[in-house]
Amino acid sequence: MKLGVFTALYNEMPLKAMLQKLKVMGFEAVEFYTGKLSPAAHCNPDELLESGAKLQQFKDTIEKYGLPISQLNCSGNPVSPIPSEAAKHKDAFVKTVRLAEKLGIDTVANFSGCPGGGPKDETPNWITCPWPEEFLSMLDYQWNEVLIPFWQWAVKEAADYGVTKIALEMHPGFCVYNPETLLRLRAAVGPAIGSNFDPSHLIWQGIDIPEAILMLRGAIFHMHAKDTRVFSRNIRKNGNLDTKHYSDVEHRAWVFGTVGYGNDEHYWRAVVDALAVIGYNGVISIEHEDSSMSKDEGLKKAYDLLDKVIIREKPGPMWWA
Repeated sequence: MKLGVFTALYNEMPLKAMLQKLKVMGFEAVEFYTGKLSPAAHCNPDELLESGAKLQQFKDTIEKYGLPISQLNCSGNPVSPIPSEAAKHKDAFVKTVRLAEKLGIDTVANFSGCPGGGPKDETPNWITCPWPEEFLSMLDYQWNEVLIPFWQWAVKEAADYGVTKIALEMHPGFCVYNPETLLRLRAAVGPAIGSNFDPSHLIWQGIDIPEAILMLRGAIFHMHAKDTRVFSRNIRKNGNLDTKHYSDVEHRAWVFGTVGYGNDEHYWRAVVDALAVIGYNGVISIEHEDSSMSKDEGLKKAYDLLDKVIIREKPGPMWWA
């Protein structure tokens, strides 16, 4: 396993300065955002696909600092019922897989997306319970009329450019938000659909992370490292679902946190052990979204904890058995 960084947290830094900083800190890989939810500051498909010179300069810079790209991430809502939103996120996906081919990368991350509840809806509609009964017909429409057909198309599009792994981040608000829904889409579309496994979105849902990892054996294409601080005092009053702004830490049910500040080292050792059991030997990419810490301090603390617990060497034969 290797430690990497989702570089969006340093969007304000020039590419070279950022890579130098991460190299000195000890990181071994980088993950770039290439979509439309936030700026594609360091790896913009529009620019790199348009100019062969810029693409070569980008590749040379990556090689110079010895930080390989673990995946390109264009997370968005490509099945949005808002035509302009769907179009821009679908375009970002197409350009990202084209860029991935030129960079020799076989993995692209995304969200599954969330359609409306019917063909005339104008906004996404995330269904979370089976009643009233029309919710079930809405789910049927979302999955069978929109979601599955889109990702069937997307898998074929990606394969044309050598991208064989589409790593979907399980995220509430989208149709794929837990292991069960990830595996449902994978069964319908094929093994090119897998997970960009981010524990933070699963923790507050009450999901046991090592168990989820074991459940997704063979379907975890990439790993994020982000923690979640869960506030049981607020959950006891109002439950886990929470629409208050992330800045209202005192009253929320949960907020994202630096690795080690939601769950301790022992917890993260169990996560890494589960990854080892299923044979995951890829990058663990730190995503920093903690309002209580600066970018540098949060990233360093996450690195220091994970550096102690990740397994870097492949095991040898069992000499004792």
